[in-house]
Amino acid sequence: MFNKKIFSEYICNKNKIISLSIFIALNSLFLTACVNKNTYRRNDERPLVLTTFTILADLARNVAGDRLQVESITKPGAEIHSYQFTPSDIVKTKGAKLIIENGLGLEAWFSKFMISSGDIPNVKLTEGIKPLLIDGDVYSGKPNLHAWMSPKRAMNYVDKIADAFIKIDPDGALEYSSNASAYKAKLESLDKELRDSLSSISKERRFLVTCEGAFTYLARDYGMKEAYLWPVNAESQVTPRRMVNLIKKIKENEVPTIFCESTVSAEAQMEVAKSSGAVFGGTFYVDSLSDLNGPAPTYVDLLRHNVRLIIEGLSNAAVKK
Repeated sequence: MFNKKIFSEYICNKNKIISLSIFIALNSLFLTACVNKNTYRRNDERPLVLTTFTILADLARNVAGDRLQVESITKPGAEIHSYQFTPSDIVKTKGAKLIIENGLGLEAWFSKFMISSGDIPNVKLTEGIKPLLIDGDVYSGKPNLHAWMSPKRAMNYVDKIADAFIKIDPDGALEYSSNASAYKAKLESLDKELRDSLSSISKERRFLVTCEGAFTYLARDYGMKEAYLWPVNAESQVTPRRMVNLIKKIKENEVPTIFCESTVSAEAQMEVAKSSGAVFGGTFYVDSLSDLNGPAPTYVDLLRHNVRLIIEGLSNAAVKK
């Protein structure tokens, strides 16, 4: 015969056991995380420098040479604006001498990360740079965050990185200064290369359409116009108004090819292409490098890859596929 009282006690005890099990599991996870951070050891004995994303890590490695170990907190392909850092990211900070950020509000998560990681010096690479402002949309008048997308502006980043390295490692001052000068010479050469390449596109074709408004600095420095679906990936909501406005601009300016970035979905931009009659011309790299086997394993490769797609898509010889 069914005994309601015995059944109720059974359920109650079972729930207590389950709750206790969950508590023990969570407590073990917490303790494990603590132990991991306290016992974390690196094989590399060089001073550790962390950056918020992969592009800054590449710039920093070119300045550091062999004196420092430089690692990115975020991995290739990560969306960096609203990144959700993990306990393992905090573990990475064990013993770090410096953390490098872009600034201008790009890394919305960074202040909380610094609170969690403890008292580690950090440098903001856009400090002192006069930013270009976003034109239109909800971000109107706010600084555009992507100053590194023009090699001319990236040279300022390199100077900031060298100064920060000299501060934490004065004995390496000569090496850091020499590395920075050599890398800036490489960026100056890249600037000329990009300028010559983009000048091959007729002026009426120099209209760059992307998902995120991340090309403002490149467009300004190389004589291009731009339009986009949203101003910042953190606000990547595709509204009907944004789509209609972008389609209208594409048609009015007879833009043959449009693009999107690797860290966001290109689905909405594909729809814009269909509705406007433009061709989808491929994937740009902006907020992240590719992996080593991809088309953008370094900052220089990233810019060359993007410019190659721009030239293929916007040149007079561009043919709709």
